[in-house]
Amino acid sequence: MELFGQTEPETNNSVRFLGIDLEIHGDVLRPRMETELLGRAARQLLDEIEPAPVCVDMCCGSGNLAIALATHCADACVRACDLSGDAIITTRHNVLRLGLEKRIVALQGDMFVPLQGTGLERQVDLIVCNPPYISTSRLLSGDRAHLLDGEPREAFDGGPYGVTLHIRLINESVTYLKTGGWLAFEFGLGQDRQIAALLSRSCAFEAPLWHKNAEGDNRVVYARKI
Repeated sequence: MELFGQTEPETNNSVRFLGIDLEIHGDVLRPRMETELLGRAARQLLDEIEPAPVCVDMCCGSGNLAIALATHCADACVRACDLSGDAIITTRHNVLRLGLEKRIVALQGDMFVPLQGTGLERQVDLIVCNPPYISTSRLLSGDRAHLLDGEPREAFDGGPYGVTLHIRLINESVTYLKTGGWLAFEFGLGQDRQIAALLSRSCAFEAPLWHKNAEGDNRVVYARKI
């Protein structure tokens, strides 16, 4: 089967995310329960935003967050971006299955590059992201090496300190967020101090707000652009 000019990989399995059934095609990260914390936080933010919000799901994977936003807010317009071709095919497949193709557009490219020249500069109300946040050493030879059995390295490898993409996300999102727009993303256990420092150094956001998991650990942050 071909989807938007690309051959659709074999379906690996199906997963359920915030009550939504998704199919996984090819070499794509399967959504985890902890990312539902980010999805719920993002949905709450949408409730505070004016009608017809413009949203971006960066590092979209299977499209789980983009779809969660679009199903929660009937007039939301979402751009879902990922570097992986399999991720974009999977996202487009799930979008079509759920009849959301008029409100979710999946774009392939490196972080915000696919949004360049689209007219979204300073127009976005909400950016969500579940970036890779495991350090390269732990992923390749440490206690997280098992994650590479059946899922792509790029979905987990966060660079030497686990925050390489977080740095880019914080710095590059400023171009696209409108004043008062929200940036919400997931990070690894114990990385909250690093994330707080990165947001503070950007001088582009108000004081961040944190969401804790069931164990009481900060795992999701959202910050409003000044």
